[in-house]
Parts: sequence; C-alpha cells; structure tokens
Amino acid sequence: MRLGLKGLTFLLLLILLVLCSSVHLCDARSGKHWRHSRAPSTSLLRRKGKAKNSSSHKQNGQGNQSPYQPSPSTSPTAPDNQSGGQGPTMPAPSSGTGYTLPPPPPPAPSHGTVFNVVDFGAKGDGVTDDTQAFEAAWAAACKVEASTVLVPSELEFVVGPISFSGPYCKPNILFQLDGTILAQTSARVWGSGLLQWLEFTKLTGIAIQGSGVINGRGQEWWTYSDPNDDDDNDAFRVELDKMPQIKPTALRFYGSSNVTVTGITIVNSSQCHLKFDSCQGVMVHHLTISSPENSPNTDGIHLQNSREVNIHHTNMACGDDCVSIQTGCSDINIHNVNCGPGHGISIGGLGRYNTKACVSNVTVRDVNMFKTMNGVRIKTWQGGSGLVQGIRFSNIQVSEVQTPIIIDQFYCDKTTCRNQTSAVAVSGVQYENIRGTFTIKPAHFACSDNSPCSEITLTGIQLKPVIVPQFHLYNPFCWQAFGELYTPTIPPIPCLQIGKPAGNSVLSDGDLC
Repeated sequence: MRLGLKGLTFLLLLILLVLCSSVHLCDARSGKHWRHSRAPSTSLLRRKGKAKNSSSHKQNGQGNQSPYQPSPSTSPTAPDNQSGGQGPTMPAPSSGTGYTLPPPPPPAPSHGTVFNVVDFGAKGDGVTDDTQAFEAAWAAACKVEASTVLVPSELEFVVGPISFSGPYCKPNILFQLDGTILAQTSARVWGSGLLQWLEFTKLTGIAIQGSGVINGRGQEWWTYSDPNDDDDNDAFRVELDKMPQIKPTALRFYGSSNVTVTGITIVNSSQCHLKFDSCQGVMVHHLTISSPENSPNTDGIHLQNSREVNIHHTNMACGDDCVSIQTGCSDINIHNVNCGPGHGISIGGLGRYNTKACVSNVTVRDVNMFKTMNGVRIKTWQGGSGLVQGIRFSNIQVSEVQTPIIIDQFYCDKTTCRNQTSAVAVSGVQYENIRGTFTIKPAHFACSDNSPCSEITLTGIQLKPVIVPQFHLYNPFCWQAFGELYTPTIPPIPCLQIGKPAGNSVLSDGDLC
C-alpha cells in the first residue's frame, strides 16, 4: 500500500512538470514577471550618442570643417542656461560685519553644443589679443539654439572691445565664463573712446555664468602719472596720457530679454561695471563686483529703461553707486546684497537737461551697507519732469554710513547749478526698519517748492550717530516733505510735515508717466 502511494505521487509530479513546460505556468516562479528591464550599458549609450551627434552635425552642414572652423563638441558637464531662481536665505545682518554670501547653486549639466574659445585660436596667455577668437566662437554659437560659449578656467584672455550681438542669433545661449577676461590697455584699441567694452545686444535668453573674472584694468584709466616721480616709466606715462576721456562700461546688455548673470566676478572697470539698458526679465545673483573706493564713476550695476529686474545675493564694493536706477525702470527688486564701500543704492539722478523721467515699483530690502556715502537715495535735477512712485526701502542695516536716508530734488554734481522751478515729482516712498549708525546726518529730505515730496512714510527708523573726526554731525533736514510717521523715530524727525501738500497739487500733466 505504501509503495502504491509513492508511485502515484511520482506520477502526479511528472504530469505537473510536463504541463509547466508546455504552457509556461511556472514563469512567475522563475522570476520572469518580476524582473525589471535592464537599462542599456553606458558604453552603448556613448556609442549611440556619438553616432547621433555625428549625423546631426552633417545635417547642419558642419560635416566638413575647415582648419579655421573647429568642430563643436557636446559636453555632458557644461553648465545649463539657468534662469536663476531665488538663492538660499541670507542670515540676518549684523552691524558692520556684512552678510556672508552662500555659495552659488551648482550648475546643471547642459545638453547643448559647446564652442570653446581655445578651439577657435584663443591663447589665454594674458598677452596675446584673443578678440578674434572670441568673435569666431560667438559667430558659431549664434547659429545654434541653447549652445554654450566656453571660456575655460586657469587661462587669461586679453580681449578688446567686442559686441556679441543679435537679433538673428538663436535663443538661450550660455556664456560659460570660468577663466579670466582682461581688458586691452593699449590706447589705440579704444580710439577716441567707447561707451562699452563687452556688449551683448538684442538677445533672448542670454546667460553669463561661471566662476570666472572680468577684469577691466581700470587702473590704466584712473591713474595719472606723477611728473615728480623719477621711477615712473616714461612709456607708461605716455600711454596713460593717450587714453581717451570717454571710459567704457565693462559689461553691458542692451535690448535683451530673459537675461541671467550669476557666479562671476567683475573687477576694476574703468567706469560702470555692469549695465542693463532697455532689457526685460533680468536676473542677477551670486555676483561679486569690486573696485577701489576712490575709483571715479565706477557704479556697480546700472539700470536704464529696464523692467522686471531681480538682483539678489550679491556683493558690491565700488567708487560710486552700488546700484543706480535711472529713468524708464519699473518692477525692480533688490534684496540680500552687501554694499560698501560706495555711494549706496540710488534712484537717479533723474530729469537732467529738463528731461522727463519715470521710475516706479522699486523694492530694496534686506541690504547691508558699510561705510558708504549714502544709504538709500532718490536724486533728481532741477528743471525735469515726470514721476518717481511706489518705492519701498525695507530692512536696511547701515554701519557708519554718512547719510542713510536721502531725497534730494536739488541734485547737482557741480559747484553750482541754475535754479529752476519744475522737478521730477516724488510720491509714495516707504522707509521701513532702517537701522544702524550714521556719521553726518540721519535723514535729508530736500524737496521742490513747486512739486513737494508726498506720501513719505517712516516706520522703525533707528539711527545712532558715530563720531568720526573728519565729519560734523547734523540733525535731520526736511524741506517741503510730507507724509506720516507710523512709529517714533530715533532720532526724532519732527521736520516731516504730516499729511499732504496744500491743495494736494502734487502732479501736473507733465508729471504723468
């Protein structure tokens, strides 16, 4: 009986094995249904990628390259064209110490075509003029959407005046700056004078990023040789004497949209370091700008006829305004920046030569200023027209700033200026949490008799004097300034007239923007 059962069991097992092999009922047991699809090997991907790139170059007419037209390369490590989102939150400002900027976010890999300036003949030895190589690399990149112009690290490229221009360039070009670009110091290169050195015009989605440096070598323009100095080189002195009086801006963007500048350093521009003119959608962050305190007219960032501009997490030290906001600007947001030394953050001067000027919707917040001439300032010339409105200065930490709060409708950069009755109107200016120390005067409101300042509001103003031997301390000054004190100020500012100007005649037809 026991043998019969064993035989029957063995027979049933044989039948089951036959059924499994014929109808695949055991696939699940062997793991076939649970096994994930395996990705192709990286070597296979590389082989496919090379074949694809090769064919695409031929389709674009780049299959046969001349010796002077290097083939573009596709680099998996080149940074992508970033739009520049908000950086990490800055720590709270501390008196006199400044912010510690967080490191910039790591660039994302790019899938675009890379044009290395070295492949186009650039030497990068700090002596040879590499202007033509940069022009050739740009001309090639201009034809390819989302391409990258690469300025490689550990090299110094001497470049003369150059325009990287559209409007026929493809969009979203990335200028990856990891090396150093040096300005030409030969007077003959500049001729009778140029307004800019490196210029990007009429482009969409242009971005400059990297860890590199733009060095304007402005010392050649600021310094004038001492005739009594026997050590002064005669050839060098002659070269300086030939430098034109018109000094160039180091880096300028004109007529462009969706512009990003991040990570780079701009030093020693002969005049303004970074300028945006007639641009829309600008993002500047994790930038460093530096020139000596006594370098003349070396604004950090200059804005004109531009809107939707964001500047944040940036260090600026220069010989003029850290940020200068001129006519035609609106929707400007500046936050989490260090300024100093320099002349502070200014709107204006506006209305020069009896012109009309309009600036609106400007926010400057979470800023640290150290030993600047001014803090937050609005300055207009006599005789102008137009309107400054919708301005907010908030959470400004000042340390040994000469005059932290200024509205000056009598601005004059000469010894005397002609008195004129008309002025650019100033209305709706909020000052919130302006705190720290001053060395001359806490607040200065000098407004026009014909067009008084209106709707000035002060909240949380706490400014204490610091005695500096070369300065004399003054009380707050107001003239034709109207508004509200929402909280008591330190020191008291009793000269601000509460309410609105008599007759409320703030705006004339010429003031409307």
